[in-house]
Amino acid sequence: MNPQPSTQADLYRPAGKLNGKVAMITGGDSGIGRAVAVAFAKEGATVAFVYLSEHEDAQETRFLVEQEHQQCYSISGDVGNEAVCHDVIGRVVREYGRLDILVNNAAEQHVTESIAEISSGQLEHTFRTNIFSYFYMTKASLPHLKKGSSIINTTSVTAYQGQPQLLDYSSTKGAIVTFTRSLALQLAPRDIRVNGVAPGPVWTPLIPASFPSEHVESFGANTPLGRPGQPDEIAPCYVFLASSDSSYMTGQILHPNGGRIVNG
Repeated sequence: MNPQPSTQADLYRPAGKLNGKVAMITGGDSGIGRAVAVAFAKEGATVAFVYLSEHEDAQETRFLVEQEHQQCYSISGDVGNEAVCHDVIGRVVREYGRLDILVNNAAEQHVTESIAEISSGQLEHTFRTNIFSYFYMTKASLPHLKKGSSIINTTSVTAYQGQPQLLDYSSTKGAIVTFTRSLALQLAPRDIRVNGVAPGPVWTPLIPASFPSEHVESFGANTPLGRPGQPDEIAPCYVFLASSDSSYMTGQILHPNGGRIVNG
């Protein structure tokens, strides 16, 4: 990508908000997932992440986390497969003895002009990656989460505004909003908080991989701030929701989207 996404905010000032915590992030090899991994490490967390097959990207994330003097455990696997999710969580708990934070973030998108172009295979695969995995990872994690633990789900501004070329993707992101709200109510008696982040246009590898060049050149220009966000501008939302700073928040969605007004 040119320019490369920014995932290491030089102005970020950590305060040990996640000292001693163990976090699992899906889709942590690049983009928002990588930025969250680095921010969590800056705040003192041990970081584990799962990715599909982008091994070089995963190595870069590990390097950046370890530069913050924190342990990092990367696992390759398809989170759309429930058995993989149970295996991933089991390996992390065996390695570190605990799990405190789950970030459901992995996603895929496919640009299509018409619903007629969306095959049953594409539809199922998008839902498996983008929402089934959230169910699978949460189910695998719950036996290990305790009072004060946090689950953070990545949704999207498309859940609120729609996107005609991303019909199946937007549908999964709407499902994630409802999943977040319902799971928050279910887990509130256990004092496990469940919240979400709905980024607007963010400069990640998903963008040039999905859209034609003419769209990429103007990506994010229609926001009030007139530009796309950078991953490290989104990551502090996850730090806030993972830490005790947000101890009275559950079932909520944060909206780092460049100024678009949406129904929260």
